[in-house]
Amino acid sequence: METFIGVIGGSGVYDMDGLEGAEWVSIDSPFGSPSDAILTGRLNGVRMAFLPRHGRGHVHSPTTVPYRANIDALKRLGVTDVISVSACGSFREDMAPGHFVIVDQFVDRTFARDKSFFGAGCVAHVSVAHPTCPRLSAACLEAATAAGITVHMGGTYLAMEGPQFSTLAESRLYRDVWGCDVIGMTNMPEAKLAREAELCYASVAMITDYDSWHPDHGAVEITAIIATLTANAGNARALVTRLPDLLGQDRAPCPHGCDRALDHAILTAPDKRDPAVVERLRAVAGRVLGG
Repeated sequence: METFIGVIGGSGVYDMDGLEGAEWVSIDSPFGSPSDAILTGRLNGVRMAFLPRHGRGHVHSPTTVPYRANIDALKRLGVTDVISVSACGSFREDMAPGHFVIVDQFVDRTFARDKSFFGAGCVAHVSVAHPTCPRLSAACLEAATAAGITVHMGGTYLAMEGPQFSTLAESRLYRDVWGCDVIGMTNMPEAKLAREAELCYASVAMITDYDSWHPDHGAVEITAIIATLTANAGNARALVTRLPDLLGQDRAPCPHGCDRALDHAILTAPDKRDPAVVERLRAVAGRVLGG
């Protein structure tokens, strides 16, 4: 199988030098319209796809991002590995603004989003005990280290609904009681849907600030936050440009089983499956549903 890397992130990530044959492609999805067209091309010989999570010009809030359509569109395009790049706040002194965290766990506190491709007519339950792919996460760590980025391997990401930021009480709860490391608004249900679509998924969280728990949180000036955002975007590009060489053009099956997550997940008997639902799932689950 040929490696096809999909990157979900903002304009600072997809504005990529050296992308050969760059072309914006529109993909139709039965789950609605994706956030935007997808920028495709090759980087160092490896197929790449860049999807602006919020759309160009930031037209989607974290709640209205069409997560199902985004993952379905990447799967239809042929993407094999998904890298999520997103801004976050930090609950840890040692995870400072400008640092990156390779997330390996989530606490999902979102409540207003469609979280599964499956449901009435075709029921399935996948495991997300380990919601990110260790192989892909290791490649992100190696790429970040080679780019000179201060990076932390492993961390728990608290996904909140937003669009408001945390209250002080919430921030203290997430940090002191629940033991979370970073907080953001976009990695859920994205990671769950990637697992349902049998895509390897890695999360690169770029720290922009300390959340409201920090005593100096209110003293941070907007100019400092903008400077951090700009530096993070440049570092994200540096990380992504190293991934094609690390992952290579030829892709073996995932040793952790991400690409076989549906092997025993679908519970609805074949003769009880809604044909319309099955048709909608052709890209996501065609390997196990047939066709």
